[in-house]
Amino acid sequence: MKILVINSGSSSLKYQVIDMETDEMLVKGNFERIGQAGSFLTHKVRGVKHKFEHEVKDHEEAIKFIIARILNNHYGVMKSLDELAGIGHRVVHGGEKFRLPVLITEEVINEIEKCSNLAPLHNPNAIAGIRACQKVVPQVKMVAVFDTAFHQTIPKERYIYPIPYKYYEKYGIRKYGFHGISHEFVSKRVAKLMNKDIKDLKIVSCHLGQGASLCAIKNGKSMETTMGLTPLGGIPMGSRSGDLDPSVVTYLIRKSMKPISGVKDLVKTENQELTPDEVDEILNKKSGMYGISRISLDFRDVELDALSGGHHARLALDVFDYRVAQEIAKMAVAIGGIDVITFEAGVGEKGILDRKNICKYLNIFGVELDEELNNEKGEEREISKSTSKVKVWVIPTNEELMIAQETYEVVKNI
Repeated sequence: MKILVINSGSSSLKYQVIDMETDEMLVKGNFERIGQAGSFLTHKVRGVKHKFEHEVKDHEEAIKFIIARILNNHYGVMKSLDELAGIGHRVVHGGEKFRLPVLITEEVINEIEKCSNLAPLHNPNAIAGIRACQKVVPQVKMVAVFDTAFHQTIPKERYIYPIPYKYYEKYGIRKYGFHGISHEFVSKRVAKLMNKDIKDLKIVSCHLGQGASLCAIKNGKSMETTMGLTPLGGIPMGSRSGDLDPSVVTYLIRKSMKPISGVKDLVKTENQELTPDEVDEILNKKSGMYGISRISLDFRDVELDALSGGHHARLALDVFDYRVAQEIAKMAVAIGGIDVITFEAGVGEKGILDRKNICKYLNIFGVELDEELNNEKGEEREISKSTSKVKVWVIPTNEELMIAQETYEVVKNI
């Protein structure tokens, strides 16, 4: 049987079809510019990429077009929808309600909608994808797989913020954590590669990309993570600040009454305060690697500029590597030590220099990096020396496969 995995954005829709007997990805694609002029689908099957320029007004029309391609004799991988065991939808925020993947019902959709204030850029898009599938393929069972669910095992004293408790009770303000699908997949994968029972491993999973987070995993469960109420928290990222002194926010607002030397592009020069939305945009879209380097939010661009002598680019990378190493040390406290560190996602899988610099800080834990093994991009392998007390692995993440597996577990006996 096969599972269709859907990841819905505001104007895009990514998908994969995965064969659950072999875990093989049969087809993948991305519908872009949904609801805009010039919308198109990129559809890759049997190693060949096809592009279809086809305007659609919404997610429903996009799903119709995608399903037609999947069933097509030339571009498809199925003869009938009867081969489809289910559809798995990635949902970023499940709040405290969802600890596991769930079969989608109207009640579940309502609960996802209630969490939209915590993920306004993500949950409404997931609902749009779900509603579209309900209309186009109503006969196929659907499952919601939540990025926050894996972190619901974090103890309360670790997710409660030290602010008045009434704000947790009233607004649900607490640490939730994200990238849970990736952290879960990688932790299971590294245990298998090491031929270990996951319950015997203390793992620090480092999902490092333009969005980035760390997770401390013990007995196969998340015990701590770096992202918080939103995906803005934790380590610095491509354009996100990560954790700050909270006073930075109020200080920026006060100082925005007049220009701040050197950062005129980030503050109003008129006699008007920054609004919360404007500060939110600064911290989410103009900070991190982009904010420090003044070059780009793409780590590849920043690294190239640093190698050419760019001072700000070098500083941005140094800040990033130090903060990641610092957070790995914090993760050790949460799980009582470290047996293995994993690097995944774009920077984690391809950032040879970042991995090297991060591991240098971790010599105090007995981390010994094998520079020759580390000198590869995107390859699944151990990169630590045989004498290293802590094993270090690069594990290309596969969130779609994790979603497919969890979806299949829910629907296979229904």
